[in-house]
Amino acid sequence: MNNLLEQVWKEIDPQRLRKTLMDMIDIYSPSGKEEDIQLYLEERLTMEGVKLRRQEVEGERYNLVATMGPGEPSLYLVGHVDTVAAWDIDEYAAVEEWGVVRGLGSADMKGGCAAMVEAWLALATLPEAQRPSLGLLLAVGEEENGDGSMRFLQEHCPERVIIGEPTSMLPAFSHFGYMEISLVTQGRRIHSSLPELGHNAIESMLRVLLQLERSPLLDQTPSKLVYSIREMSSSRAGFVVPDRCEAMIDLHLSPDTDPAAVRRDLEALLVKSRRAIKGLELEFDFAFESGGYQLEPDKQLSTILEEVYPLLNLPLEFVPFRSHSDGNLFYQAGSKPFILGPGSLETAHTADEQTSLAEVEAAARVYAALALG
Repeated sequence: MNNLLEQVWKEIDPQRLRKTLMDMIDIYSPSGKEEDIQLYLEERLTMEGVKLRRQEVEGERYNLVATMGPGEPSLYLVGHVDTVAAWDIDEYAAVEEWGVVRGLGSADMKGGCAAMVEAWLALATLPEAQRPSLGLLLAVGEEENGDGSMRFLQEHCPERVIIGEPTSMLPAFSHFGYMEISLVTQGRRIHSSLPELGHNAIESMLRVLLQLERSPLLDQTPSKLVYSIREMSSSRAGFVVPDRCEAMIDLHLSPDTDPAAVRRDLEALLVKSRRAIKGLELEFDFAFESGGYQLEPDKQLSTILEEVYPLLNLPLEFVPFRSHSDGNLFYQAGSKPFILGPGSLETAHTADEQTSLAEVEAAARVYAALALG
């Protein structure tokens, strides 16, 4: 380890980091309602002497942006401060037990954001002449449409970004693509005791979903295409046969899979379903589509990781990031997004969401090393 990195690592304060993480989780910040957490982060960083800029996104919603070192940074640390909605508005807050922190956003991705803030504060203790050229983006809106990162990319497109999504600290140079498909079936409402005189929209939807599931298109290994029925709902007025059913499907596509080709095949399959299922009235829409990417492993970053991971007793394995993130937006804009953060996707968005203080501290040290590299 070089002397500069050793100096920065000594400035990483586990207690300060823990407080930042616990405070962030305790602030409810679902997409669209991020003002309270941005006010907290703004005050916390400003008190430490960090100069921040608000970047307006929409109304009272804004990103926080900071830079250090000479010139326009070619590397940014990027984190999103928003979460999905709480599964239980009384039970989303932070709880720590034996070094494990549970709570909404602990993995996705307030753990990553807290680590980036701590790395930034440690790097800021260096004399100005020794500080790396580095940016920090704390963005809103990732869990919905990525409008925070889209707003940032209107003004900046750094060569590289490190995004602190939960990867269990396994670095990802490749990223899955994502598609969102909405389906609507129409039926004929009739009293529930006379189903033979109506047309049940739920039954039609189930038949469509079964045809999709049995299709060779979706009969692939999980590493190529991940198919998930995310939502299904129907009209619920009275004791009747439902006349409308809606479903939302998620598809996660391996980095080398072309979303346009998958969409064309699915469109053909759904059109075929209209003919194959008696009385089917089906509407479908490809609500969102984003390709994945496969970056050539960055030799400089890889070398730093190979040097630092043994010091932190971390296993080093390069994996693809299987979910959707703002990384897709940065890649499309011409940046090279590298995904690395504490916590795991296995618990993200669930009532058991968690990360460990040890992983969050390790993330802060790795981010500082990459920035100095």
